[in-house]
Amino acid sequence: MLQIEQFLINEEMTVLGAMQRLDETGERILFLAPDGVLKGALTDGDIRKYILRGGSLEGLAADAANRHPFSLPVGQRGLARSYIEQHSIDALPLLDAKGRIVDIIFTSGVDVNNRSCAEIPVVIMAGGLGTRLYPYTKILPKPLIPVGEKPILEHIIDKFRDFGCTDFRLVVNYKKGMIKSYFNDLDPPYQVSYVDEDIPMGTGGGLCLLKGQIQKTFFLSNCDILLDADFADLAEYHKKQGNVITMVCAAKHFTVPYGVIQLGENGAIQSMQEKPEMNFWTNTGIYAVEPRVIEELEDGKCQGFTDIIEHYRALGEKVGVYPVSEQSWMDMGQMEELDKMRRKLEENQ
Repeated sequence: MLQIEQFLINEEMTVLGAMQRLDETGERILFLAPDGVLKGALTDGDIRKYILRGGSLEGLAADAANRHPFSLPVGQRGLARSYIEQHSIDALPLLDAKGRIVDIIFTSGVDVNNRSCAEIPVVIMAGGLGTRLYPYTKILPKPLIPVGEKPILEHIIDKFRDFGCTDFRLVVNYKKGMIKSYFNDLDPPYQVSYVDEDIPMGTGGGLCLLKGQIQKTFFLSNCDILLDADFADLAEYHKKQGNVITMVCAAKHFTVPYGVIQLGENGAIQSMQEKPEMNFWTNTGIYAVEPRVIEELEDGKCQGFTDIIEHYRALGEKVGVYPVSEQSWMDMGQMEELDKMRRKLEENQ
């Protein structure tokens, strides 16, 4: 398999050297990326135009490069194919938060993805009643509520599949037969297994049913959120920090739509603030988790995952945060948010 580095050139490479590199890769494009940071793109067409303008083969390839190349954040990998078609380009680099190329999508289908999560299982909590989405959930379980042409659960799985995940464990309860039937009929190109939860026991109780089944770091997700994030980077960050749990948190900006009054003594106004703005980090409901968390859970105990996090924090264990932008997180837990998610997905298609 070709490596990403084979498609990256620095500022010192000559035009002749770039032509030789294009021959070696068999593709029609290279990327000007000193220290991995995208600065330009260089196609065989760019070189041809450079030479016809009188450029020398001993000249710098950087002088022939397009300094305004197309790219996408790696968390938006799922949009890459439509983006390539829209702009009629041969390849699309995917960038991390520092602008470094971490993957390249080619129209030819060549694979240079060196940041795969293929070995990481994904546990999805798919057993809730979804009471906030009533009356939809009177008919369908929340994971099967359609968002566009697919149910939300399939969208979530696709986000992880973009990073190579193939092992999905669904903790199911409410209308679980419908969920199983859907994926049996779908016959997906990935593995879906089920953990039957007889009574609602919270995330902790559901995870307890996986004891002895997961021996490696895994991703944990709720079934009502979509996240555009670099899951390979999340896994790498989690390991590097030595965390037992890493919580993905989204930045949130909120404007209170009222004037806010602080009261002093005897009903006096202490302060007034008209429509104050708040900035904070909020839990997205996605985590990277060490397998020992499952093994150390108390059998038969009903508990949420935030309770589990507080337990480890109290023990002095490392629990960290992986920050993402507000725009990269969508939550369909309420009707209004579900409609927003549908509109956003339609705009991206």
